[in-house]
Amino acid sequence: MTHGMPPTSDPRSPPPSSDTPDGAATDSAEGQEASLPCVMTFNANDPSGAGGLAADLTAMASASAHVLPVVTGTYVRDTRSIQQHLTFDEDMVEDQARCVLEDTPVQAFKVGFVGSPENLSTIAEILSDYGDVPVVTYMPSLDWHEEAEIENYLDACAELLLPQTAVLVGNHNTLCRWLLPDWSQDKPPGPRDVARAAAEHGAPYTLVTGFNTADQFLESHLASPEAVLATARYERFEATFTGAGETLSAALCALIASGADLQVACAEALTYLDQCLDAGFQPGMGHAVPDRLFWAHDDAASGTEDDDPPGDAASAAHGLADFPLKSTPH
Repeated sequence: MTHGMPPTSDPRSPPPSSDTPDGAATDSAEGQEASLPCVMTFNANDPSGAGGLAADLTAMASASAHVLPVVTGTYVRDTRSIQQHLTFDEDMVEDQARCVLEDTPVQAFKVGFVGSPENLSTIAEILSDYGDVPVVTYMPSLDWHEEAEIENYLDACAELLLPQTAVLVGNHNTLCRWLLPDWSQDKPPGPRDVARAAAEHGAPYTLVTGFNTADQFLESHLASPEAVLATARYERFEATFTGAGETLSAALCALIASGADLQVACAEALTYLDQCLDAGFQPGMGHAVPDRLFWAHDDAASGTEDDDPPGDAASAAHGLADFPLKSTPH
């Protein structure tokens, strides 16, 4: 883990015990230090590699997490647009998740687009059995979907998933259309407005991206109903990206799973995303894609490294209280 995600202190490494023989204590500590936090993600396959499970796998691996990917369906798409989504049966989704959860403990869950209210219901039931494990929910734009299907899906997500969500991540326009459809004020909803709307459904924190500013910057805000907890500002990229929100939410989830509080996780995830976009590329004839493995290229391997990460994401954490993982409702 280099460049965009500097390592944080590892809360999983226990102090040496005087009650244990020296050799056994050393072996135990080494074993725990070598293990990776496990994150289960419920998401669709994306054959373009821009989002979905492809984004989750690469971003979470970049944050030194072991990914337990549960396939909820698949997109039929290229880098330009989504043509179709094929949804897996909820029993298939449940069987995948239950099988591995009986074998492997998890430190966090991420839920992306899972295709149907039935899948949301099944996932919510699984999450309820792991109430002390934090959940990051990402809501992508569903503009490509049929209107009736969008409404049914969003209603189910608000009713079933948000009460178990610790952090809701999404674009400003997407979340406002969903959570504040009757907004009538001239001024667009602010970060706290979105956070209050999410909190009405049980999600205590929101990380909202894509706020437009008068000086042509874009802002991301971490907020609770009471306060804006952190803000990061970025210059606009000329390219249109696909997969940025998936990348951010996956990185955030993996960093929380590593034991980082929200202060560290939010700042590192935003910095990581900024660097992924800065190194982004256009694999096809459509949109650009974040380079989530920018840190693994030859220049990174040779030791070339910027002392100061781009953007203001590194300063986003100043003044932010620790993330109360054990006190958030799931």
